[in-house]
Amino acid sequence: MRPDAVDLKPPDMTSAIPLPLLITGVAGVAGYNAFRYFAAKYPDQVIATRRKDNWPLQGPNIEPCDADDRTTLARLFDRYGFRSVLNGEGTCKLKSCELAPENAHRINVESAHALLSVLSPDTRLVTLSIDLVYSGVRDGGYREEDAPDPVTVYGRTMVEAEAIFLRERPDTCILRISLPMGVSFNGHAGAMDWIQSRFKKNLPATLYYDEVRTPAYTDCLNRVFETMLGNRMSGLYHAGGPRPLSLYQIAQIVNRVGGYDPVLLMGCMRHEAGPVPPRAGNVAMVSDKLIHALGYAPFAPWPADPIFAPTHPQWHQERATCVTGSPALLAKTLYQNPRLAEKDLSWLPPVP
Repeated sequence: MRPDAVDLKPPDMTSAIPLPLLITGVAGVAGYNAFRYFAAKYPDQVIATRRKDNWPLQGPNIEPCDADDRTTLARLFDRYGFRSVLNGEGTCKLKSCELAPENAHRINVESAHALLSVLSPDTRLVTLSIDLVYSGVRDGGYREEDAPDPVTVYGRTMVEAEAIFLRERPDTCILRISLPMGVSFNGHAGAMDWIQSRFKKNLPATLYYDEVRTPAYTDCLNRVFETMLGNRMSGLYHAGGPRPLSLYQIAQIVNRVGGYDPVLLMGCMRHEAGPVPPRAGNVAMVSDKLIHALGYAPFAPWPADPIFAPTHPQWHQERATCVTGSPALLAKTLYQNPRLAEKDLSWLPPVP
């Protein structure tokens, strides 16, 4: 039986989320969209944290707090009495992590220790990790039992953080996500935002043919976060979308759906971009474990409509046979799952 069109989760999987809820890492695409979703659903019961130096990110219920600042974290817990946490903290800037590994360790690893130091035993914790814990030297298809072999400082620090949570807090639920497809607070933080910002300014964008990810709509991810916060499932789960795409293919989609000049998009193999930062290859994840645990398949393919899925390297240049692209169409079809908004569940794949 298909899940409910509004909640997209079986009624017996989730009880009420323990409130108040803390969302860390609101500057990231996943955290920012989760905050918007939960804050709208539970007014004045959701608090988000951003780093103290990220002053442009301000608003109601957004608190400045550095990831490793145990003192400020403790004060926030004393003030709000959080009963659940969605932890999206981390720095994902690949080059910055390579050039300043001590800073990456502070934000990605020490933050785990800091957060655990202030949690009470009954606080529900769902924490986010990333597909870049893998190297991608094989042809994708990564499952949870595959040993991590990251090629970047970012990936290595995320592996360290995962181990800390699993060792010190076995009831933690860890969700490895890939590229979250949704808006960012500054218009540049996400993969889609960066690509589109280049095209909007009539600037070229060069993306990789051989780095493959499993992107997912943030509105699908939000419902998974909601389900996991409301139950006591623990351990490690892959939470990637069902359609693997290279970074070049993602740029093709943004270019054609957005109606931008096709000559602006260029591609190359990742080794042609230089040694820093190193790039992963095909890190496409298999999310069958999560699907079986939930009893339903929570992710739409990105993009939801298969007519917007590239079929060859020049696909983005073919405009005559495509719906006329525009930024408005891009916003409607790529930043949100349009079929979810229309309560059309035909995109849901069967449970394996």
